[in-house]
Amino acid sequence: MNTGLLILRLVLGLLFVGHGIQKVSHRLGGHGIEGGAAEFRADGFCGGRLTAAAAGGGQIAAGLLLCAGALTPLAATIAGGVMTVAVTVKWRNGLWVQNNGYEYPLILMLLPAVLTLTGPGRWSVDQAIGLLPWARWWAAAAVGLGVSSGLMTRALLAQPVPHH
Repeated sequence: MNTGLLILRLVLGLLFVGHGIQKVSHRLGGHGIEGGAAEFRADGFCGGRLTAAAAGGGQIAAGLLLCAGALTPLAATIAGGVMTVAVTVKWRNGLWVQNNGYEYPLILMLLPAVLTLTGPGRWSVDQAIGLLPWARWWAAAAVGLGVSSGLMTRALLAQPVPHH
């Protein structure tokens, strides 16, 4: 079980780090902070560079925490917030990823929450410093705060719809 949790944390964490790096740099196929800002504007957000930097930084932070198995509920909260925003962008396309749907962001939102329930495993910072086991309510709080922060971000940064 611990080997499986380690592999899951590493793959999931590195995917988050990679997505964050893409939003803020030209690495891993990214288009730099300006490209990240343009992506958010195209998705109906204001905020430009700051929005891209916050999303990219959040993804990098969540990914690093997940890789290390450190403060897993916090990682789940950050991941949940960023991925909730992604779900709201893709919601109109339906569930399935082949139609640019929200399937992939939903999985990236749920897996960190599941790791909060299971714990990150024996080979983790949380275990090494004695933070485990997390109480079950931590998972609920992490998911609730993540989703709430994502929905608030969407509401606060949504560009007004022009009236014709």
